Amino acid sequence: MANRTLVIGDIHGALDHLQRLLSRLPTLDASDTLVFLGDYIDRGPDSAGVVDHVRNRLPGETAAKIVCLRGNHEDAWLRVRHTGWPEFVIPPNNGCLACLRSFRGDGHWGAPTADEVGQLLTGAFFPADVVAWFEQLLWWYEDEHAIYVHAGLHARPAGGFLHPSETIDPTVLVWTRSREFFKNYRGKRVVVGHTTTSLLPPELSVYTPDDPSDLWAGPSVIAIDTGCGKPNGFLSAVELPAGLVYESRT
Repeated sequence: MANRTLVIGDIHGALDHLQRLLSRLPTLDASDTLVFLGDYIDRGPDSAGVVDHVRNRLPGETAAKIVCLRGNHEDAWLRVRHTGWPEFVIPPNNGCLACLRSFRGDGHWGAPTADEVGQLLTGAFFPADVVAWFEQLLWWYEDEHAIYVHAGLHARPAGGFLHPSETIDPTVLVWTRSREFFKNYRGKRVVVGHTTTSLLPPELSVYTPDDPSDLWAGPSVIAIDTGCGKPNGFLSAVELPAGLVYESRT
């Protein structure tokens, strides 16, 4: 089938899951598109490897068009670089220390050293070309099959939801987390990551509602952040328009 779009969820530094998932996808041709929903970094052990694979290796391995969206973690690190944001980089659950150690090639484990804290607070460890790549990542993408954003759509004051092109502040597209969006949005299909599917209401999903860790599919929204980079998490992808699902878990 030509003109397929394969959408890959939040990778979060898990290069092994990315490579396993890619090996399970069908062979793509120049009429196909591969969309990444963002959050390439943090938490997992190889953020640097994930960025290198997506940026530099994958274009030589597939004929498909590659579209890379911005996630909230890339957006957050750009904020760290520009103005600082200790509330993001210090909490262990955000996985920023693992990202720093990956880019520095440091095998050190345990609590951050004083030098590492300084590097976390500024984001100075990122190579300039990686920062430039973060800055040019797209806020959203759309084709005939769906709208693709990292987190979700912005609610209209009078009801309903704005198309991404109507959103004045694009950061909403990578940071929003609204149950109302998953529950009430009706319109052209939207594919998102960002919110781990185990946190979404399983009774609203038509895709394996008995397994809350799995991909989530409501009437007009497909959510594919299946916790990659977290314990027991894995990476998911969905193929449109067929609706086929691919996973990295064994």
